[in-house]
Amino acid sequence: MFLMRMVLRSFSRQFKRRLLIAVTVCLSATVAVAMLGVVFDVGDKVNAELSTYGSNIMVQPKQSAVVSDLYGTGDDSASDGSQDDPTVFLKESDIPKIKTTFWAFNIIDFTPLLNVHADLADGGQQGTTQRSIPVVGTWFNKKLHLPTGESTVAGIKTMRPWWKVKGSWPRDGKPEALVGKSLSRKENLDVGGVVTLHKTTASGHRRALRVKITGIYDSGDDDSDNMYLPSDLVQRLSDLPDSVDKIEVKALTTPENDLARKAARNPAALSPEEWETWYCTAYPSSIAYQIEEAIPGAMAKQVRQVSALQGDVLNKTTAVMILMTVMSLIAAAVAVANLMASSINERSSELALLKAIGATDGAVSRLMLTETAVISLLGALVGAGLGSLLAQVVGHVVFGSGITMRPMVFVLVFVLLAVTILIASFSAIRSILKVRPAEVLHGR
Repeated sequence: MFLMRMVLRSFSRQFKRRLLIAVTVCLSATVAVAMLGVVFDVGDKVNAELSTYGSNIMVQPKQSAVVSDLYGTGDDSASDGSQDDPTVFLKESDIPKIKTTFWAFNIIDFTPLLNVHADLADGGQQGTTQRSIPVVGTWFNKKLHLPTGESTVAGIKTMRPWWKVKGSWPRDGKPEALVGKSLSRKENLDVGGVVTLHKTTASGHRRALRVKITGIYDSGDDDSDNMYLPSDLVQRLSDLPDSVDKIEVKALTTPENDLARKAARNPAALSPEEWETWYCTAYPSSIAYQIEEAIPGAMAKQVRQVSALQGDVLNKTTAVMILMTVMSLIAAAVAVANLMASSINERSSELALLKAIGATDGAVSRLMLTETAVISLLGALVGAGLGSLLAQVVGHVVFGSGITMRPMVFVLVFVLLAVTILIASFSAIRSILKVRPAEVLHGR
């Protein structure tokens, strides 16, 4: 009781200095709670943000993937017009099985690609001179009924949200086409135009397909040389029923570590414990492996550039926020140490009197620590509330959604602040031990 009266009296006698300590701790707690709150939630936010930049897993027939690996032919984009038509395929009807894997909820989008070449007459009209152009069969915004009884919508419209489309997207199953900006300039094609595509199938039959151009897209890269059609139309034109040569998959993944890289090289080399950890963690290689299990004859590979970017951005974002937390704690430690030293210097006569009437160095030190702890706790509580609000502001401004505040954040911040205040108090407490009652009370 006597201790608490002494503590309350110190607040009234050194109100401004105690207020500065509370404000310092409050600011440090605000920054720490906000930054660590974002750090604990940033993984999903960053992955969701980066997922807008396209697929991070590519699925191909095993034969095609092996040839790509052996000869370095590349496989991360659609046909560029110089490649030959594919000769091995996956079944389009197997694609919905992707959503039956363990990571079904992490797989947020997917779309098939069937890359072929077809002849287009000059100006889009049938004539004597025809030019071979790359044609890609795909889904635009297709509703699928899954084996689980659920339904989902998938397609290139949500896979390539950065495309700038003049006109409208084609409809799945309709004789409509989306033409790249570069191709439209070369062939003098525009929205509303009707063109006829011609193709000689593997059996030697000459087939024709008449489609209406509903939109012109600008992808900002070589993909603007392609013409996109619903997959079933390209299959019919090429006499390749239920066939696709690639599947692009967009999934929310966990950045790779040594375990993921080891598994990517050879999953069979993992121990049972490592296998269980890897298989049940959303690494790109783990999701790719399970896609291979679901689709017969498929080989799934992560798009290294996208996966590396996700991990790199996540690591850098986390590092910056942790650095800001550490800097705020250091600043709080320095400020509290200085404020406590000034407080002890001003109260040297009071402390000397306490020691003169029998108070030990430990008792006086506990008094100062209790005063600092109480005022710091008040500042930390207010800072925790402000930090939660700041985290939401950061979440909405940077990621467009709120931050989920985990209880561990508050526990960690209070522990870090307690350690910081304790360390900052050491230098001030040492000065208490140097107080000589006789010298101080006699003004020496």
